[in-house]
Amino acid sequence: MPAMVGERSEEGFAALTLESEARGGLEAVFVPEAGMICCSLKHRGEELLGQRAGLRAYVDHYSTMGIPFLHPWANRLGGDRFELAGRQVDLTLPGLPLKREEHGLPIHGLLSAAAGWRVGRHAELDSGGALAAGFDFAAYPHLLEAFPFPHLVEIEATLVEGSLEIQTSVTATGEVAVPIAFGFHPYLALPGVPRADWVLEAPIHERIVLDDRGLPTGAREPAAIETAPLGERTYDDAFLAPSPGTAFALVGPDRRIELRLDRGYPFTQIYAPAGLDAVAIEPMTAPTDALLTAGPDLTFVPPGESFAASFSISVL
Repeated sequence: MPAMVGERSEEGFAALTLESEARGGLEAVFVPEAGMICCSLKHRGEELLGQRAGLRAYVDHYSTMGIPFLHPWANRLGGDRFELAGRQVDLTLPGLPLKREEHGLPIHGLLSAAAGWRVGRHAELDSGGALAAGFDFAAYPHLLEAFPFPHLVEIEATLVEGSLEIQTSVTATGEVAVPIAFGFHPYLALPGVPRADWVLEAPIHERIVLDDRGLPTGAREPAAIETAPLGERTYDDAFLAPSPGTAFALVGPDRRIELRLDRGYPFTQIYAPAGLDAVAIEPMTAPTDALLTAGPDLTFVPPGESFAASFSISVL
């Protein structure tokens, strides 16, 4: 039997692999030294993740691709300096690994392509493999000065029976509660099928209304997405997530990719702009800009305790 875990180089970076022979074969590739990103997910040897500008551009310019981890916030923030739970957050400090979007707003957190991840487990399982790594946020003074909430992040990925599950936990390691607003940005794609022919299944029912900068206005409204070929439709919209375990799907003639928000992700953003051969269905633990608004949708983890969330991607 071939090994279900392995090591190799991806664009010059050390990568770790997980494999499963089920459903025609599925392989996931993670790069711990580049933010624990899942840079590739292949089914029957064909890539299911949008590569965009590639792994090197992600490391050099924080140009997202694959399945990047967004922490300590997902998507945009409405400002650079603000008070949160009695502490001052300052994203103007020099040397931060920070990306800004078209309006100049900080986006996608402070761990883009972070090199400080420590692998704790990379092992075979029955019919697959597992990979676990952690990042001690408090061990990096420049990060802690900007976002003064000591914590440990741990990601565990398991690949078995044609399904990749990614579980993330945050443990508050200091004397202050830690706000939870992380997320992921999986760029899903159907290889060999024109984007216009991809069928999107998105069982959402309520939209979070955004302003012209992509920030929530505070309003919500009923919403539905037709299950039909994408055609010329585009999206950059925020929603309340369906009940845990409900499947989103991207469907083609001979392949169905399902994404489930299994636990801890009550919000999602669907991102499918014109010109992008991918659809991002984003697991989010809090709404966009939750760190600034600090409303009832923002969870805090008390000192010494942990928060965990998981999502999964299956190929049928």
